[in-house]
Amino acid sequence: MMKLILILLSAMLCMSSTSVSAFAPSFPTAPVRSATLQFTTPSAPISTTATSTTLFGKKAARAQGNARKGKSERVKKVKDDVIEVEATVIESLPNAMFRCTIDGAPETQEPVLATISGKIRKFFVKILVGDKVTIELSPYDLTRGRITFRKR
Repeated sequence: MMKLILILLSAMLCMSSTSVSAFAPSFPTAPVRSATLQFTTPSAPISTTATSTTLFGKKAARAQGNARKGKSERVKKVKDDVIEVEATVIESLPNAMFRCTIDGAPETQEPVLATISGKIRKFFVKILVGDKVTIELSPYDLTRGRITFRKR
Protein backbone atom coordinates (compact mmCIF):
# COMPACT_ATOMS: atom_id res chain seq x y z
CA MET A 1 0.00 0.00 0.00
CA MET A 2 2.83 2.31 0.88
CA LYS A 3 4.51 1.63 -2.45
CA LEU A 4 1.32 2.63 -4.32
CA ILE A 5 1.08 5.95 -2.50
CA LEU A 6 4.77 6.61 -3.13
CA ILE A 7 4.37 5.92 -6.86
CA LEU A 8 1.34 8.21 -7.11
CA LEU A 9 3.14 11.03 -5.27
CA SER A 10 6.20 10.72 -7.50
CA ALA A 11 4.03 10.79 -10.62
CA MET A 12 2.24 13.95 -9.42
CA LEU A 13 5.57 15.57 -8.58
CA CYS A 14 6.94 14.66 -12.01
CA MET A 15 3.88 16.13 -13.78
CA SER A 16 3.99 19.36 -11.82
CA SER A 17 7.73 19.92 -12.18
CA THR A 18 7.95 19.50 -15.98
CA SER A 19 6.05 21.30 -18.70
CA VAL A 20 5.48 18.06 -20.65
CA SER A 21 2.90 15.74 -19.25
CA ALA A 22 3.95 12.12 -19.16
CA PHE A 23 0.37 10.90 -19.52
CA ALA A 24 -0.73 13.36 -22.23
CA PRO A 25 -0.86 12.38 -25.91
CA SER A 26 2.22 13.33 -27.93
CA PHE A 27 0.31 15.06 -30.80
CA PRO A 28 -0.78 18.69 -30.43
CA THR A 29 -4.38 19.22 -29.46
CA ALA A 30 -6.69 22.01 -30.58
CA PRO A 31 -7.70 24.53 -27.96
CA VAL A 32 -11.11 23.95 -26.46
CA ARG A 33 -13.59 26.70 -27.22
CA SER A 34 -16.41 27.43 -24.91
CA ALA A 35 -19.86 27.83 -26.37
CA THR A 36 -21.62 31.09 -25.63
CA LEU A 37 -25.16 32.04 -26.50
CA GLN A 38 -25.81 35.36 -28.15
CA PHE A 39 -29.28 36.80 -28.42
CA THR A 40 -30.17 39.48 -30.94
CA THR A 41 -33.04 41.86 -30.68
CA PRO A 42 -35.55 42.02 -33.55
CA SER A 43 -34.71 45.68 -34.20
CA ALA A 44 -31.07 44.91 -34.97
CA PRO A 45 -30.40 44.23 -38.67
CA ILE A 46 -29.36 40.69 -39.47
CA SER A 47 -26.56 40.55 -41.99
CA THR A 48 -26.16 37.54 -44.21
CA THR A 49 -23.03 37.03 -46.24
CA ALA A 50 -22.97 34.85 -49.30
CA THR A 51 -20.02 32.52 -49.40
CA SER A 52 -18.70 31.45 -52.75
CA THR A 53 -17.39 27.94 -53.02
CA THR A 54 -15.25 26.49 -55.75
CA LEU A 55 -16.52 23.21 -57.14
CA PHE A 56 -14.32 20.60 -58.78
CA GLY A 57 -14.95 17.59 -61.00
CA LYS A 58 -18.45 16.12 -61.18
CA LYS A 59 -20.00 18.73 -58.93
CA ALA A 60 -18.77 21.55 -61.19
CA ALA A 61 -20.21 19.81 -64.25
CA ARG A 62 -23.54 19.33 -62.48
CA ALA A 63 -23.60 22.96 -61.42
CA GLN A 64 -23.09 24.03 -65.04
CA GLY A 65 -25.88 21.71 -66.14
CA ASN A 66 -28.22 23.08 -63.48
CA ALA A 67 -27.41 26.64 -64.55
CA ARG A 68 -28.31 25.73 -68.14
CA LYS A 69 -31.65 24.15 -67.21
CA GLY A 70 -33.61 27.39 -66.94
CA LYS A 71 -32.44 28.75 -70.29
CA SER A 72 -34.71 28.30 -73.29
CA GLU A 73 -31.89 28.78 -75.77
CA ARG A 74 -30.30 25.67 -77.26
CA VAL A 75 -26.50 25.46 -77.09
CA LYS A 76 -24.89 23.48 -79.91
CA LYS A 77 -21.41 22.61 -81.07
CA VAL A 78 -20.49 24.06 -84.43
CA LYS A 79 -19.75 21.43 -87.08
CA ASP A 80 -17.70 22.24 -90.16
CA ASP A 81 -18.59 19.46 -92.57
CA VAL A 82 -22.41 19.53 -92.46
CA ILE A 83 -25.04 21.82 -93.94
CA GLU A 84 -27.81 22.61 -91.48
CA VAL A 85 -31.23 23.61 -92.89
CA GLU A 86 -34.79 24.08 -91.65
CA ALA A 87 -37.39 21.76 -93.15
CA THR A 88 -40.97 20.50 -92.86
CA VAL A 89 -41.89 16.80 -92.66
CA ILE A 90 -44.23 15.87 -95.54
CA GLU A 91 -44.26 12.07 -95.29
CA SER A 92 -43.49 9.45 -92.64
CA LEU A 93 -41.80 6.29 -93.90
CA PRO A 94 -40.93 2.98 -92.20
CA ASN A 95 -37.73 2.52 -90.14
CA ALA A 96 -37.75 6.07 -88.75
CA MET A 97 -37.30 7.67 -92.15
CA PHE A 98 -39.03 10.87 -93.22
CA ARG A 99 -39.42 12.78 -96.45
CA CYS A 100 -38.92 16.50 -95.83
CA THR A 101 -39.06 19.67 -97.89
CA ILE A 102 -36.49 22.38 -97.21
CA ASP A 103 -38.03 25.72 -96.20
CA GLY A 104 -37.34 28.45 -98.75
CA ALA A 105 -36.31 26.02 -101.49
CA PRO A 106 -37.95 26.17 -104.95
CA GLU A 107 -40.85 23.81 -105.71
CA THR A 108 -38.77 21.99 -108.32
CA GLN A 109 -36.26 20.72 -105.76
CA GLU A 110 -36.92 17.13 -104.75
CA PRO A 111 -37.59 16.36 -101.06
CA VAL A 112 -34.84 15.19 -98.72
CA LEU A 113 -34.90 11.67 -97.30
CA ALA A 114 -34.01 12.07 -93.61
CA THR A 115 -33.59 9.72 -90.69
CA ILE A 116 -33.70 10.67 -87.01
CA SER A 117 -30.50 11.17 -85.05
CA GLY A 118 -29.41 9.04 -82.10
CA LYS A 119 -30.41 11.52 -79.38
CA ILE A 120 -33.93 11.89 -80.80
CA ARG A 121 -34.18 8.10 -81.05
CA LYS A 122 -32.84 7.68 -77.50
CA PHE A 123 -35.32 10.09 -75.90
CA PHE A 124 -38.31 8.88 -77.96
CA VAL A 125 -39.08 12.25 -79.56
CA LYS A 126 -42.16 11.80 -81.73
CA ILE A 127 -41.95 13.39 -85.17
CA LEU A 128 -45.22 13.81 -87.05
CA VAL A 129 -46.17 14.98 -90.54
CA GLY A 130 -46.17 18.78 -90.63
CA ASP A 131 -43.52 19.27 -87.91
CA LYS A 132 -40.76 21.84 -88.42
CA VAL A 133 -37.37 20.16 -88.01
CA THR A 134 -33.67 20.95 -88.35
CA ILE A 135 -31.83 18.70 -90.78
CA GLU A 136 -28.09 18.18 -91.23
CA LEU A 137 -27.19 17.48 -94.85
CA SER A 138 -23.95 15.89 -95.94
CA PRO A 139 -22.03 17.90 -98.56
CA TYR A 140 -21.55 14.68 -100.53
CA ASP A 141 -25.24 13.76 -100.94
CA LEU A 142 -27.75 16.62 -100.64
CA THR A 143 -30.76 14.29 -101.01
CA ARG A 144 -30.18 12.55 -97.66
CA GLY A 145 -30.01 14.01 -94.18
CA ARG A 146 -30.31 13.53 -90.43
CA ILE A 147 -33.07 15.14 -88.32
CA THR A 148 -31.31 16.66 -85.32
CA PHE A 149 -33.99 18.84 -83.75
CA ARG A 150 -37.79 19.08 -83.71
CA LYS A 151 -39.22 22.57 -83.27
CA ARG A 152 -41.86 22.98 -80.59
